[in-house]
Amino acid sequence: MRVLLAGGGTAGHTSPLLATADALRRLDPDVEITCLGTPRGLENKVVPEAGYPLELVPPVPLPRRPGVDLLKVPTRLRVAVRATHAVLDRVQPDVVVGYGGYVSVPAYLAARKRRLPLVVHEQNAVPGVANKLGARFAQRVAVSFPETPLRHAEYVGLPIRPMISGLDRAALRAEGRAFFGLDPDRPTLLVTGGSQGARRLNQAVSGAAGALARAGVQVLHAQGKHGGADPAPSRPAGTDVPYVVVEYIDRMDLAYAAADLVVCRAGANSVTEAAAVGLPAVFVPLPIGNGEQVRNAAPVVEAGGALLVEDAAVTSDWVAATVPPLAADATRLATMGAAAAALIPRDADEKLARIVLEAAAG
Repeated sequence: MRVLLAGGGTAGHTSPLLATADALRRLDPDVEITCLGTPRGLENKVVPEAGYPLELVPPVPLPRRPGVDLLKVPTRLRVAVRATHAVLDRVQPDVVVGYGGYVSVPAYLAARKRRLPLVVHEQNAVPGVANKLGARFAQRVAVSFPETPLRHAEYVGLPIRPMISGLDRAALRAEGRAFFGLDPDRPTLLVTGGSQGARRLNQAVSGAAGALARAGVQVLHAQGKHGGADPAPSRPAGTDVPYVVVEYIDRMDLAYAAADLVVCRAGANSVTEAAAVGLPAVFVPLPIGNGEQVRNAAPVVEAGGALLVEDAAVTSDWVAATVPPLAADATRLATMGAAAAALIPRDADEKLARIVLEAAAG
């Protein structure tokens, strides 16, 4: 059996794609998997590293506002669909799976033209334009959050890697802190804005480095490719409390294990992974888009597993006043972590893989 997985751009699409690919191989070691992406996305790094072949087609961005770029969409889409048909000729897949984003629209249209079985997976609680289109003619539609408004949606959860879904944070805490050069015993804050980074979060938290250090809270800060975590010394002046800044974290299992609390955006990946491992969170939704990040975080926040803070409210003063007492409150953190962990399905990767195999079988 041959499967084409279409998704890319950010970790929000590539992480569940790779988790599904791994689950397919566990269920059927003979399955042939090819991934479809664009030349500009994170998939160019993470897909080959995971050992899967990657085919590339031109991106078709959908502008949010009218303008010249919007007028170019039909031509760009025709070019991308032709390129996708060429990939289908080479790969000859039995089923196409799409995760939304730039690369999925041409994949959906080409699959429909060829009458290939199509499976759509939507990561966010509010679906994007690509998956609204794909869901209209897909054989199966899977979603990460209950009540996601897509036709014929099946709630399976967000596929995450076994290294995350099966993580024992307490057992790996010492290893995680040693791996990142952190103190083994101090309260630990993880800061991440996802693969792209979040400049506002970077500046707000790094600007509170001194206050965090004085409270004894050490920081592991993944600032992303856009940076902004300045000033962020390895040890704030006058203290011996670590503040470790990296661009990207490959071993998120060890980062989650090292942390007592995370400050992050509320993309589907961030929400699902933090909750699945029982890591209390401060979710700061991206202030643009269609409101999906607020909706993603809502179930965990309502259960008491996380705080939700508006982007504009997260300043260095807010971080200095709010984060140290929370990071030091072990009882409250334990309660939050247990509430979050009870919400999240940890077998979504296998559920989605079975749906894909069923669709391919007719």
